[in-house]
Amino acid sequence: MNSEEIQVVAFEIILHSGNARTLVHQAFDEMRKRNFIKSNEDLKISNDELLLAHKAQSQLLKDYASGNKIDMEVILVHAQDHLMTTMTLREMAIEMQHLYEEVQNIENSNDTQTETDTG
Repeated sequence: MNSEEIQVVAFEIILHSGNARTLVHQAFDEMRKRNFIKSNEDLKISNDELLLAHKAQSQLLKDYASGNKIDMEVILVHAQDHLMTTMTLREMAIEMQHLYEEVQNIENSNDTQTETDTG
């Protein structure tokens, strides 16, 4: 695999992981607004983008496993870093979603209890 081909794959990884990162940040915004349906949708679409990035990465691994020499380029290192940090950010967002929903449930439970006490 030549340098130009490696760069194309690296930019494909960066593109899709960047799209995923944007969607994860949108999901965080929706969580703060307590719009959990939209945040779930954003997280699902972000996963689709990560799968596309991972597919590009997997092609490199297949080529390497087939005996093709893959020269490590700085842009490829950057792409791998971008992908892994975005995957980690998405995992954290999923956990945050659970926490936001739990807080919402507790607040709703407290509101219901208050209404029962005063009603």
